[in-house]
Amino acid sequence: MVVAVPYLWLLLFFLAPFAIVLRMAFSDAATDLPPYTPHFEGFSQLGEFIAALDLENFKLLGDDPLYWQSYLYSLRIAALTTLIALAIGYPLAYAMASAPRRWQGILLVLVILPFWTSFLIRVYAWIGILRPDGLLDTVLTGMGVTSEPLRLLNTEAAVLIGMVYSYLPFMVLPLFATLQKLDRSLLEAAADLGAPASTAFATVTLPLSIPGILAGSALVFIPAVGEFVIPDLLGGPDTVMIGKVLWSEFFSNRDWPLASAVAVVLLFVLVAPLALLQRARLTRGGAA
Repeated sequence: MVVAVPYLWLLLFFLAPFAIVLRMAFSDAATDLPPYTPHFEGFSQLGEFIAALDLENFKLLGDDPLYWQSYLYSLRIAALTTLIALAIGYPLAYAMASAPRRWQGILLVLVILPFWTSFLIRVYAWIGILRPDGLLDTVLTGMGVTSEPLRLLNTEAAVLIGMVYSYLPFMVLPLFATLQKLDRSLLEAAADLGAPASTAFATVTLPLSIPGILAGSALVFIPAVGEFVIPDLLGGPDTVMIGKVLWSEFFSNRDWPLASAVAVVLLFVLVAPLALLQRARLTRGGAA
């Protein structure tokens, strides 16, 4: 029963919805409700379905530059978001893990505090901060740093700022959990053997924190690829990520079969980093 519960959960909330989306991906668009005409009517007609299979919706994804460019752009934005979050989150998590025990709980609450407010409200707050003559421009102009508005809103930089801000806790928490369990006696032994602090960090702390780095990177990268709200509110016409394309196909164009094909390909794109992460974990476990 213990083993069956997670498999039942995956069956109900992952495999079943995926089967529905996959069925729609092999359908034709229609004007009625629901707006698609399925080709797969049951396993009794499986032979006819396979014989008539043309993969029209999936072929369109490769023929139209809008879709594959959106995939590539989403992967690039997600990779940049992950790298920036790691660059900011690792020192923050290291400082939290090195702080006295009585302060660690307070610091942890401060990291997860943004989750206590609405995600949408936090993104809208960045509109007020980044818009021309907004809070950021007012502060920088008052300090004499700039003489004219930066015009960050509706740019790729605004999308990256919003993404890093929103997903930074997902990077910090796994890193903090890993660094907190680090055996400090190993660092003391490295110091006793004459290793400077930088060498001890590179040879002891960093290798032992790789599981946290991999977990945090996966938690940031995977949802960042399919992000819709942040690019839609903070981005401009040039920041077309695949989540926005997916939403447009479903709700604006009402082409559910094509939108389902986009979702299926996106799923397989996200499975690749998960497979690489699992392989890295198994390799590291085997080496250990």
